[in-house]
Amino acid sequence: MSDLETRPVPARASLPRRAVPALLGYAAVRALGLAVLAGWSAARGKSAHTLLTARWDSLWYTRVAELGYGYEVRLPNGDVHSNLAFFPLLPWLERLLHAVTPLSYADAGFVVSLLASLAAAAGIFAVADRLYGPRAGFFAVLLWAVLPVGIVQSMAYSESLFTALAAWSLYAVLTGRWVSAGVLAALAGLTRPVGAAVVAAVWTAGAISFVRDRGTRHAPGAHRDARAPGAPARRRVLGMLLAPLGAGGYVLWVGHRTGAGPLGYLDVQAGWRNGFDGGYAFARFVAGRFTSFPSALAGLGLIAGVALLIWLYVTCVRRRQPAALLVYTGVVLALALCASSYFGSKPRLLLPAFPLLLPLAGALARRRAPVAALVTAGLAGAAAVYGAFWLNGSGPP
Repeated sequence: MSDLETRPVPARASLPRRAVPALLGYAAVRALGLAVLAGWSAARGKSAHTLLTARWDSLWYTRVAELGYGYEVRLPNGDVHSNLAFFPLLPWLERLLHAVTPLSYADAGFVVSLLASLAAAAGIFAVADRLYGPRAGFFAVLLWAVLPVGIVQSMAYSESLFTALAAWSLYAVLTGRWVSAGVLAALAGLTRPVGAAVVAAVWTAGAISFVRDRGTRHAPGAHRDARAPGAPARRRVLGMLLAPLGAGGYVLWVGHRTGAGPLGYLDVQAGWRNGFDGGYAFARFVAGRFTSFPSALAGLGLIAGVALLIWLYVTCVRRRQPAALLVYTGVVLALALCASSYFGSKPRLLLPAFPLLLPLAGALARRRAPVAALVTAGLAGAAAVYGAFWLNGSGPP
């Protein structure tokens, strides 16, 4: 018997062990971003801590955690900004952490986001590793970390929490853990309105699985009990039923509280000038950049950015990403690009669309280690500088 025949096949490391390098790399990138932000802010006489925990949406989440719902601001133009627009899971976690630790509500939000960002990185790795292997998973995590607006992952915002829940729900779908997928989708729906993307992904994957089951049962020579359809079908149905409970429950509660009926949440969003117009307002905003030469450059940049997003999505389709990922990413893109919301918010609204990074991660994984390391290090440095500049300037509304 040859050595090849007798040599034992090494066991594959467990998912947590395979994820360790990616998580260490992610932590290093985030630490770099926070260090540059601290230095930049100090040089400008500002507090990095305040920028991360007590501006824009962070203040709204903190107020919900401390005082509950019911606060609103009436603007001179008649708009009403109600804190009912903010979904409750992050404030609930802030309140819980504040209750069991000496942390303030704001600092509790910061800690929740830091922990959630690590959970999100682990979930992104799990999905990419499942589909393309650990090396692609490693670079998928790093690419998510070095996004230009990656500093939001360390803010007391809900993007990291949502991405963590979405990524692990998608991983549960890919591995056939339907009840877990439904529970995580429900929690994602309690985090952000875009939780609808996770619900759509679970429903799509569930429907496809039933269609495939039916095809298998009716295939010539197939055994009717070959896949034990009874119990798996019940779990799939349960997961699909659980998935919309978070978003649906909160939206219905808002409608009841405001007295506006089941769609009352849309009225709350309208008070913030948020709505879905198919991208008309965003197109007008981009067109408005071409009124002068300096702003025209920004307009060209916006067009190039949208074109890149579309190209990446088409690439994901051509490379046959699982339907759950394609549906999830498509809904995230549609809600981000076709909503008449604050245009400065769109980059951070796209943070959860991590499946778009998988083709790029695969390309980096195929490169030689020095080249891939140089590219990611350069991107990490650029993202750290841009994040500090952005947060000390206009920042993420």
